[in-house]
Amino acid sequence: MSETVANPATSSFLANWRQYIPYLGFVLIFAFFSATLFNQGFLDPNNLLNILRQTAMISIMSVGMTYVLAAGEIDLSIGMVAGLISLVAAVAMDHYGPVAGVAAGLLVGALVGAVNALLTTRIGIPSFLTTLAMMGIARGTAMWMTSTKSVPILDDNFIWLFGGGNLGPIPVLVLWTLVVAALGHVVLRRTTFGRRVLATCGSETAARYSGIDTRGIKMRVLMISSLGAAVAGMLYAGRLHSGRFQLGEGDELSVIAAAVLGGTSLFGGAGSVVGSIVGSLMIGVINNGLLLMGLEYSQQLIARGVIIIVAVAISQSRK
Repeated sequence: MSETVANPATSSFLANWRQYIPYLGFVLIFAFFSATLFNQGFLDPNNLLNILRQTAMISIMSVGMTYVLAAGEIDLSIGMVAGLISLVAAVAMDHYGPVAGVAAGLLVGALVGAVNALLTTRIGIPSFLTTLAMMGIARGTAMWMTSTKSVPILDDNFIWLFGGGNLGPIPVLVLWTLVVAALGHVVLRRTTFGRRVLATCGSETAARYSGIDTRGIKMRVLMISSLGAAVAGMLYAGRLHSGRFQLGEGDELSVIAAAVLGGTSLFGGAGSVVGSIVGSLMIGVINNGLLLMGLEYSQQLIARGVIIIVAVAISQSRK
């Protein structure tokens, strides 16, 4: 009697099918809107490029959030920090030029990350509370420094490099997303640091006994998150030709949802940069599709809330 030999690829897929959920979900959602909104121009190349532009900042911040969540922490300040950095860069640029604007944005982003990291790892305040407080501090500082006024950006080179330009048919925002995502993926999956990030919360006690500086890892991932917010803030400023305190408002919800939808666990120990980018695109497709369907902004907010609930449910089932 002959024995049936299972296909290794099929066995691997069946054993690890949960990791493919984000990609299958994206395909299904994209196919749904493609079929229902075909006559509304959903598949128009300009509309698809517009989705990529609109999700670029969320995608970039979701890379940093992937590291933070994988290490067992959370960063609620990321959206407001992006808005603060947009103003910091615009004000510094207005006085000292574009190089100073970029340097000031990165420096303030690193400073915010260092404060979040020190309060969380050295003093012991939970990152949820630390970054929640930093959210208010960043927003208040941004409103105070310009009396809630926007600051225009007139430097064409900055505008082209940070969001407003195109390299041939490809928007610069898409190139920024690809570069940050590729770098984040390689570091998380191919380096010792990335493996230690995943091990920090996967089994923190075991990680400490094996010689991993878990506090140092958590400090670094919180700083990576804030630097990602700094880049996103400058991209917001470049795309909209101004710094505004409102930029990034509410983005922390979309960023967390994108990361969790993409396979990063809210409980730590698991993370996927590629999955986070797919999760970000999924949210962008849903928002764009709902808009083309004629839904009001309030209804879109409800849909976003549903997405977050689904993301948490998926994370819990994987855990």
